[in-house]
Amino acid sequence: MRQLFLAPLAASLLATTAAAATPMDLSIIDRAVADFTGAEVGQPGGAKLPVDRRLRLATCQTPLDLQWFGRDQRSVQIACPGAGWRIYVAVDNGGGGGSHGAQNYGETLVHRGEAVSIQVRGGGFTLTRQGSAMEDGAQGEWIKVRATGERTETLRAMVIRPGQVGIELP
Repeated sequence: MRQLFLAPLAASLLATTAAAATPMDLSIIDRAVADFTGAEVGQPGGAKLPVDRRLRLATCQTPLDLQWFGRDQRSVQIACPGAGWRIYVAVDNGGGGGSHGAQNYGETLVHRGEAVSIQVRGGGFTLTRQGSAMEDGAQGEWIKVRATGERTETLRAMVIRPGQVGIELP
């Protein structure tokens, strides 16, 4: 009798583990952003670029949560609360003029006390850890951040985009 109960439980656990090990199909995120903005990737009003295919996000078993990020709606925040990840996709807001990529310089993208993703990149590896910003910062500025769980040491990281800072190692 006990085996009859354990077999379905074991199968369920294996299926859950397999689903967690399978990375998210990033084209689903691209489609969700296009539906949300009403414009395709590369079109005015749509995502500037497709989601970076190097990302390995856990498959989202719940509906994606999309919302505008920033007062000028230059990014869409996509989150999967069930899988514990959140990313930002830059949007071509059709502002015209100027060069793409320089549009956010000078504008505060990270605010003191805000939760941020700290990305550390080095020769052949990338590590990501959650943390909080200790000060405001615009794109390209170096700010103090503290990794979650760390109470004493602060790090200096460069603001990459809303909610994300980075450190490049030699």
